[in-house]
Amino acid sequence: MRVMFVEEVQKRGIDAILEETRAIVGDMPVYLSFDIDSIDPAFAPGTGTPEIAGLTTPEAMALIRGLRGLNYVGADMVEVSPPFDVGGLTALTGATVMYELLCLLAETVKT
Repeated sequence: MRVMFVEEVQKRGIDAILEETRAIVGDMPVYLSFDIDSIDPAFAPGTGTPEIAGLTTPEAMALIRGLRGLNYVGADMVEVSPPFDVGGLTALTGATVMYELLCLLAETVKT
């Protein structure tokens, strides 16, 4: 496992992070768990553990879309908390993230 803090992601850039991720994962089976509190609360405030200076929604989408073609066996999106989601912004962000994850999974299905 390789942990990357948001400061490293922001310093190195999305493309460098994706390159390292692909080098580590290779063709091994992958389960992708996306935690909504990795996104800055300006874009996803409805979580139990909001963290300032998190990813922007464009950064999150670039990360997810940049992980196309891996050998997915599953994925999930966690930490959306409706009681804290005033206005539904986190629900919208979470639904969009989940849609992107489902697209990755759909491309992996072999018929």
